Amino acid sequence: MGKSSIGNYLSLIKFSHTLFALPFALLGYFLGIEFSSHEFEVGLFLKVILSMVFARSAAMAFNRYVDRDIDKANERTATVREIPKGIIQAKSALIFVGINALLFILTTYFINALCFYLSPIALLVVLGYSYTKRFTFLCHLILGIGLSLAPIGAYLAVTGSFAWLPLYYSFAVVFWVAGFDIIYALQDDVFDKRMKLYSIPVLIGRKGSLIISIVFHLTTALFMIYAAIEAKANLWYWLGTLLFLLLLIYQHFLVKANDLSKVNLAFFSTNGIASLIFSIFAILSFYL
Repeated sequence: MGKSSIGNYLSLIKFSHTLFALPFALLGYFLGIEFSSHEFEVGLFLKVILSMVFARSAAMAFNRYVDRDIDKANERTATVREIPKGIIQAKSALIFVGINALLFILTTYFINALCFYLSPIALLVVLGYSYTKRFTFLCHLILGIGLSLAPIGAYLAVTGSFAWLPLYYSFAVVFWVAGFDIIYALQDDVFDKRMKLYSIPVLIGRKGSLIISIVFHLTTALFMIYAAIEAKANLWYWLGTLLFLLLLIYQHFLVKANDLSKVNLAFFSTNGIASLIFSIFAILSFYL
């Protein structure tokens, strides 16, 4: 991978943002234990975490590779992203993608047969997202689908079978991620329109996009509440759900159509904290 340091690659894939999907993967794992006869296994737990990290690292690095020319032309990203800056070469980034994709598939092999057989499909979704803003306004939802594989994938790792409860959380993640990705895309609406790229902000403008984001997050709330009911949630579980939804509401007070100064706070901090808090309370509720 050339002379680039580990820190540069962690920056390339925004490793700290693993916080978005990891809590829901952990939730899926513990749901599998709580609603089946399986017990906690350290080895399997670590394999679930590794598979999620490898898949996300491959997806994020591939996104940076595919978007390298777009990022170079975008004033917001040209001076901060590693490939346009020349910190990491495009070829090295692609090699990094291949290594993580292979490690993901290899890890699923040691989990169970179903996860292994589904791993190429999962990679197709998370890698394929990078091309979607070139041809569809639904790119935000496709990103959501990619991250939504975390809870159901972790559940499958434990049980080897599908169930509705983790799927409700997968549906919640789809609209949660799509909602905050729309907010993030507001920053590039003018640039995307000029480059003939697709996004909800390009399609309907900032005010309409913020409304769609609210609708998506209301949909998330419905799935979260229904999942809690199906899980026969106790007070701690409901408290975690409530805090998650309050933080979702809070981010919509941070961003205005004429004021995008707090987009990063809404996108990164609020959503990362929300998912972490919810998963902690939900998992603790199984043991309290």
